[in-house]
Amino acid sequence: IGSYTARMLVAKLLSEARDFVPLLRAREYINIADFYEKPGIIKEKAIENTVRVINKFLKKAKEIGTNTFYPVGTGVIREAKNKVEFIVQVKKLTGIEIVVISGEKEAYLTAEGVIHSLKLRKDSSFVIIDIGGGTTEIGVISLGGLVVSKSIRVAGDRFDKAIVDYINKTYSLQIGERTAEEIKIGVGTAVKLDKELKMLVKGKDRISGLLNTIEVSSEDIREALKEPVKEIGEALKQVLEETPADLAGDIVENGIILTGGGALLRGLDKYLRELVKLPVFVAEDPLLAVARGTGKSLENIELLSSSLNE
Repeated sequence: IGSYTARMLVAKLLSEARDFVPLLRAREYINIADFYEKPGIIKEKAIENTVRVINKFLKKAKEIGTNTFYPVGTGVIREAKNKVEFIVQVKKLTGIEIVVISGEKEAYLTAEGVIHSLKLRKDSSFVIIDIGGGTTEIGVISLGGLVVSKSIRVAGDRFDKAIVDYINKTYSLQIGERTAEEIKIGVGTAVKLDKELKMLVKGKDRISGLLNTIEVSSEDIREALKEPVKEIGEALKQVLEETPADLAGDIVENGIILTGGGALLRGLDKYLRELVKLPVFVAEDPLLAVARGTGKSLENIELLSSSLNE
């Protein structure tokens, strides 16, 4: 359960192989961050959204015989001042108690998911960048542990807000963040493309107040996303500077792996590759890396134990 989306992975554990077989995947917008106000209060609407989505997930999972659930909370939930009340309310209305994990543990579980999906050796060293809705987690993984990590409040929501602001400033057109998300998916890019993409965007003219339609290009959105993309790149450079020199060989070989919804931004892998001169690629099924890692960690269940103060 993240800042903007909730994802579920239903899997059958294979105890003899210390592995699991995925049976069902689901993804729903939950938009906790849209109902999160300073100084860190999750509002009632976010609780309603969370309860609705969890109950929908539970129904789907129970229909195929699931009776054990491990709900993990990330993003703005861990930062909220009223997270205890949030968790209590959700449990009261769903029967499910969310375990809130730290950014470091999120990076670790993401790495577990990557190791599982890519069949990497457990003693591999590599860098993971998980770009979610509210935060980006960057971690250096070695021998199955987290060596260096960094969490920044730059992710999908910052991408969307940057697009909203750019369209308003450049074209005097007011759009919502949902439209910005569609633009990001449709023509968003972090680098110059060989063939420019274009799409029509509808919104409200800031000057006349009338509805209007404009055409935006991938070049527009690359310019709009320049700053948040740069911030992710700078955070990655900081993590690499703190990485022990004896891990360099493995990282050069295994590279930097992108996960989360933000990993799907066109050309982000190429942008980071050119920035740090290391291999960068998008993980298989990047949206489910944390869920996969949670499933993989069930062979060592204490990995999921967490205090609400994390």
